[in-house]
Amino acid sequence: TLIYKVVGQGTAQMAAMVPGERLDILTGLGNGYDLSIVGEAPLLVGGGVGVPPMYGLAKKLRALGKNVQVILGFNTSAEIFYEAEFRALGCTVSVTTVDGSYGVKGFVTDAMKDLTYSHFCACGPEPMLKALYRASQTSGQMSFEERMGCGFGACMGCSCKTLTGNKRICKDGPVM
Repeated sequence: TLIYKVVGQGTAQMAAMVPGERLDILTGLGNGYDLSIVGEAPLLVGGGVGVPPMYGLAKKLRALGKNVQVILGFNTSAEIFYEAEFRALGCTVSVTTVDGSYGVKGFVTDAMKDLTYSHFCACGPEPMLKALYRASQTSGQMSFEERMGCGFGACMGCSCKTLTGNKRICKDGPVM
């Protein structure tokens, strides 16, 4: 299943596709989440289009018997999706909306204030990831996004500045 938001020409073309059409895509680049370090009560945080990767991760962690807590962050209630799917997995779910139209009013960091968790895993917009890093009480793993040229680290087109130096999202990440 591909879940995406129409934000430009490429995703608009995908939205116009009909069942049976094929895509030529390159997937599985870089590194995923390291499940061996999440502990027994991981916190998963997904913001907007960063929610679907958290769903796949939640399925894996629940299969391992982990007590998974999830925070889903959206701008408005009209954007909310996958809440029921996370609950069906047996996850504890909190939803935040910036405008306060559903769940906790504010950002994902507002919903995590009173939570206890062993580790966090996150995917979402960069401002959310920065705020999460500052607010977290544990170590964690974050999935970063950047336009990629070659997908194998040679062109350096997806390089980003991190706290530990420049990293290539396609090769060193996307999860760091």
